[in-house]
Amino acid sequence: MNKLAGRKPERVLYYFEQLCAIPHGSGNCGAVSAYCEQVAKDLGLAVRRDKWDNVVIKKPASAGYENHPAVILQGHLDMVCEKDADCPIDFEKEGLDLFVDGDWIGAKGTTLGGDDGIAVAMALAILEDDTLPRPPLEAVFTTDEETGMFGAEGLDVTDLTGKILLNADSECEGVLTVSCAGGARVQITLPLTEEANRTPCKKILFKGLKGGHSGVEIDKGRINADILMGEFLSKIPDGFRIVSLFGGTKDNAIPAAAECVLATDADLSEFAKSFEASHRPDSDGGLVIEIQNAASDTCLSDESTRRVIGFLTTAPNGIQAMSKNIEGLVETSLNLGQLKADGENLTATFAVRSSVNRDKLILIERLEAICKQFGGIFNSHGYYPAWEYKEDSRLRETMVRVYEKQYGKSPVVEAIHAGLECGFFCDKIPGLDAVSFGPDMRDIHTPRERLSISSTQRTYEYLCEILKEL
Repeated sequence: MNKLAGRKPERVLYYFEQLCAIPHGSGNCGAVSAYCEQVAKDLGLAVRRDKWDNVVIKKPASAGYENHPAVILQGHLDMVCEKDADCPIDFEKEGLDLFVDGDWIGAKGTTLGGDDGIAVAMALAILEDDTLPRPPLEAVFTTDEETGMFGAEGLDVTDLTGKILLNADSECEGVLTVSCAGGARVQITLPLTEEANRTPCKKILFKGLKGGHSGVEIDKGRINADILMGEFLSKIPDGFRIVSLFGGTKDNAIPAAAECVLATDADLSEFAKSFEASHRPDSDGGLVIEIQNAASDTCLSDESTRRVIGFLTTAPNGIQAMSKNIEGLVETSLNLGQLKADGENLTATFAVRSSVNRDKLILIERLEAICKQFGGIFNSHGYYPAWEYKEDSRLRETMVRVYEKQYGKSPVVEAIHAGLECGFFCDKIPGLDAVSFGPDMRDIHTPRERLSISSTQRTYEYLCEILKEL
């Protein structure tokens, strides 16, 4: 402890170090929630903690701001727990081992949890400061953001009066995020028929693709290995039957590799070389196809093989619409992230995203119709709402003006094609005006995660100035 003492912003870094000393991975937020609750009680502030371990703290306005509208300060309590193979820390029981390297704070062998511990630390420092001119505050600390935003989803907002929300869950100083996509997960299961096989088999492996995050990198021309495998199978000139099929491990990641086993005695090497050569875009590093001998006593029937290929070549994937309000922003997309055929079923899992809630639902309905067309079983879950762009935003205008005054330049105002908790808050609080921002961080969600001290200082000063203007 006290490794951050003497550095500014002093009280922000004090609270950040306190938080880092408490285990607070997703699903393990009880102790850190209790700490924030106790801080509020020690400060004499109204506080409530719910069954999800969300914490809501309220502080009255400073003198002269009594008639100003309340402002919500929001961040999440949980962190992603990743560590190096030789790191002995037990995330369930132990805090982090912090270090400072020049301007950067890190944790030895583990993630740091700057995402989003720094938001909580800044809010606690502001709640503690009785000298700061500011409107009434409602600090809201949510849980399990990293695993599905479950705290924000479960939060009861009926006692919140604020119509302005400052979310400090962004990782790039000077960027104001003003909209994000909503989403859902869709799983389609096609029942398959298996039969005996006496034909030699070939294993086809797709490698060399970049993959990436299905929200952040869906616009970069990355090839989806699952969809590409469907195209490959549909163009094979000789007869075959599918034995197995696999690609992708996460629905929100663009699959970089896929493999299938086929029952066929045809030589596919020349076809594979031609297909490989025609799918080497500069944006994706280049497809590599390997063919190996394999064997299997069973394979799919001819009808099931044709149905799998038909589904893969019919299923939509990638960008479906671009935003009409923000240039260059993907508005609606989907990603076939997980694919598996094991003889009894084909299971395909999609991540669906849109910054327009209605368009997200239309795309899900389209997938359901395709599922019915191929005789499948449809399931959708994990819904989270979009944070739609607000054309008339007093908060955005204020934050741009304050930024220009403090930094001498304009901030970047952007929307992202990924989910943020702001979507849940905007869905629950009609008319909410929200902006997300934060200090510079590097390599979040990895043991190389770092938080800039100087950027934290500037961002905290920026936050304080915004509150003065609200």
